[in-house]
Amino acid sequence: MKTLKSIAIILFITLFGCTEKLPAPADKKATKETVNLFKSLWELQQKGIMYGHQDDLMYGYKWWYEKDRSDTKDFTGDYPAVAGFELGHLEPGNERSLDSVSFIQIAEQVKAHYKRGGVITISWHANNPLTMQEPVPEDAEGRARFQHGTAWDVRSTEVVASILPGGKNHEMFNTWLERLATFFAGLKDDDGTPIPFIFRPYHEHSGSFFWWGTNICTDEEYSALWRYTVEFLRDKKGLHNIIYAYNTDRVTSLEQYMRGYPGDDIIDMLSLDMYDRGEQFGGELDTTLNFVTTEAINRNKLTALSETGGRWGMDDWWSTVLLPVVSKYPVGYVLTWRHTYMPRFRMFNIDQPFPDDFLNFYNSPHTLFLKEIQEPNVYTRK
Repeated sequence: MKTLKSIAIILFITLFGCTEKLPAPADKKATKETVNLFKSLWELQQKGIMYGHQDDLMYGYKWWYEKDRSDTKDFTGDYPAVAGFELGHLEPGNERSLDSVSFIQIAEQVKAHYKRGGVITISWHANNPLTMQEPVPEDAEGRARFQHGTAWDVRSTEVVASILPGGKNHEMFNTWLERLATFFAGLKDDDGTPIPFIFRPYHEHSGSFFWWGTNICTDEEYSALWRYTVEFLRDKKGLHNIIYAYNTDRVTSLEQYMRGYPGDDIIDMLSLDMYDRGEQFGGELDTTLNFVTTEAINRNKLTALSETGGRWGMDDWWSTVLLPVVSKYPVGYVLTWRHTYMPRFRMFNIDQPFPDDFLNFYNSPHTLFLKEIQEPNVYTRK
C-alpha cells in the first residue's frame, strides 16, 4: 500500500507541477531549494498528511542521541516525514537547548534528515528578555519560581515593547537574533547549499501562556515583532532558505486566528496547535481546520497542524479521532510533541514509543512518512 502510494505521489507531482503555476514563498529571493520545498509541500498537502514528531531524532523515552535512531522508525520501520527541533536557550549563548539537547547535535540531525529527503521544522521558546534580567522574587514558589525568566513567564505586558526598536532591551534582542542567524547560516549540506526549513517562532499567539501571547502584548506589537524578526534574518543577514509559519493555539473564529497576523509578504504557512482536551476535540478541530485551511489556500499559503496530542487513556485516538478529521482538509503535516527522556522517573512503564493504533495511522492511505516523500524529492522536484 505504501509503495503504491509513493508511485501515485510521484505521478501527481510530476503531472501537476508541469501543468499548474504553483504558489511560491513570500521571500522573492528564496533559494531554489526553498522554492522547490514550498511547491512540493503545496502539492503534497493535496495528496496526504505528512507525519512529524518533535525531537524524534534526538531522544526517546528511554534512549538519548543514538546515531540514526528514531522512535517513529523503531515502531514503524520508517522515519517521520517531518522532524521537529527546538532552539530555546540558543539566544543567551548556551550550548544546549531548554530540553538539554546539544545545538551541535541538532545541526547534525537537521543535516541528516535533509540528506534523507525529509522536511525540517524549528521552534523557538525564547527566554523572557525582560524578566530574565531580574532576580527571582522572594515570594515566588513552585511553578512561578520554575518559570521565572523563561518563555512561560507572563508577569509583564511590557516584554515585546522592550525589544522592539526604541525599547530598552532592543540591542540585547539584536544579539539574540545574531546568534539565531549564525546557527541558521551553518545549516548547509555537504556542498555548502543552505538547507531549507520551516521556522515557527512566537507560536500559539492566541493563548496567553508565553510572553508574546495575545493578552501579554498588543496585536500591533506582535505583528511588529514578527516583521522585525523576518526582516532581520532575511534582509539584514541574507538568509533566504526559511519558510515562515504563523501559528496560534486553539481558536473559534477566523477573526480570532488572524489577530496580530503580520502580513502575506512575510508569512508562508498558516498553522495551528490544538491538543485533545476531551470529547469535544474532534468537532472543534474540524471547525477550526475548515476555516484555517480555507484561508490559507485563498492566500496561497501552506498549512499544518503543527502541534497536537492524544486524549489520555484513549487507545484508538490516532485512527478514530485525529485521522478522520485531518484527512478531510489539505493539512500539510501533523506533528506530535516530544517523548520526554525520563527513563527512571516515569509514572508508568512505557514499553513502546507509540500505542498500537499508531500503526493504523501509519498504514492509512491518507498519511505520508519519509519513504513517501523521498522519491518525489521535495528539494529538487526530480
